[in-house]
Amino acid sequence: MKTVIKEEYPESELTGKIIGCAMEVHRVLGNGFQEVIYQRALAIEMMHQGISFVREQEMKISYKGESIGTRRVDFFVEGKIMVELKAVIELEDVHLAQAINYLEAYGMEIGLLVNFGSTSLQFKRVMKPNRKRAPH
Repeated sequence: MKTVIKEEYPESELTGKIIGCAMEVHRVLGNGFQEVIYQRALAIEMMHQGISFVREQEMKISYKGESIGTRRVDFFVEGKIMVELKAVIELEDVHLAQAINYLEAYGMEIGLLVNFGSTSLQFKRVMKPNRKRAPH
């Protein structure tokens, strides 16, 4: 399977494998399905490729030390990369902001935002910004 590797990105080999799996899912299914269909197919493809992951792990969100709710991210891959899926016509800045917020909330450094809803697969590597935030 062809992988998309850019050496300047941390975990580029693993993110490339995940993107390759997403490309295969999009090639087979195309666009037009609900997000959950792509999530299930991507889980199957990553299993076939020997990539370990946890699906929809619930994480607590806190504000100034107080729990304010929970959120489920689509995948945590090999304990290193958060993967958030979308099935929209076009990725927008709000989707990227959401992915960055998830990275910060979960203490992750690297994520992927993958959109299956467009005629061509869209993906963005997301990295935790170096800005200071209030402690959780």
